[in-house]
Amino acid sequence: MLLAATSDQSNFVDLDIPLWAWAALAAVIGLMLAIDLFRHRDDHEPSPGEALKESAAWVACGLAFGVVVWITLGSQAFGEYISGYLIEKSLSVDNVFVWSMLFTAMAIPLKFQHRVLFWGIFGALTLRALFIGLGSALITQFWWVLLLFGAFLIFTGAKMIRHTADEGTEAKTAGLGLLRKVMPVTDTLDGHKFFTMANGRRAATPLFAALVVIEVTDVIFAVDSVPAILAISREPFLVFSSNAFAILGLRAMYFLLADAKSRFHYLSHALGGILIFVGLKMAASHWFHLNTYVSLGIILTILTGAIVASIRRTRGTVA
Repeated sequence: MLLAATSDQSNFVDLDIPLWAWAALAAVIGLMLAIDLFRHRDDHEPSPGEALKESAAWVACGLAFGVVVWITLGSQAFGEYISGYLIEKSLSVDNVFVWSMLFTAMAIPLKFQHRVLFWGIFGALTLRALFIGLGSALITQFWWVLLLFGAFLIFTGAKMIRHTADEGTEAKTAGLGLLRKVMPVTDTLDGHKFFTMANGRRAATPLFAALVVIEVTDVIFAVDSVPAILAISREPFLVFSSNAFAILGLRAMYFLLADAKSRFHYLSHALGGILIFVGLKMAASHWFHLNTYVSLGIILTILTGAIVASIRRTRGTVA
């Protein structure tokens, strides 16, 4: 193996990741972002077919990296990576629906939404790296933080099951309020520019305002998803890579699923259930470690059940 893998006392995989592996991961992510930015340089409106193909390509990239993890680090590391990837991907679906509501409320044209989301994803990767580093350090130094994270996830899961229709409103208010304290914000667009001149002063356009709001929502979602993945794996390399590959496909998934919220009535219930499960798993992990593949099976079962139930409910409504 290129990288050394052992198992720690908690039965989580423990890796000795060299600097070149982190550099290679950063280079791959940078290349993928550059390709995506080049493909969407003309501010066109993505068609459903294009969004489907891009979503499939991003998922293939995430799974391909998982194969690399399996070959170089073994099946335990792969199980933790793929579980983290699946959790982040699942929780991101709710994020996608919130973005849809925010873009509608802020009247951002579809052709400019990819530009906002691209830089939003770029910022999200940086924020996630900081959250993961801080969370890992806290857990390493203070085991009782597991209890706090676990309780928070259980509380958040219960709240998500109730799922209010005005989700995202607080993030919009907070984001715009924060930006307007720093600089003026115009009411009209200036092409795809984030900044423009208004009354002789440099001002932010609604596109930049939308970007700030998107970043605020990501901070809110990261507070949920990062502890959830840390319940599955304690290895920063696996946690960040699974997070990153899941996040990279969010733009394509947004254009594919933004208008499909009504078809997934039970999805929020499933996501809440997953958070409650991983919260319980994290709180108990100091004394008991549930097998990674058992955890993966439970997560897949919850998601599959919600999707099947949602499809049946939709068909019954249509009928």
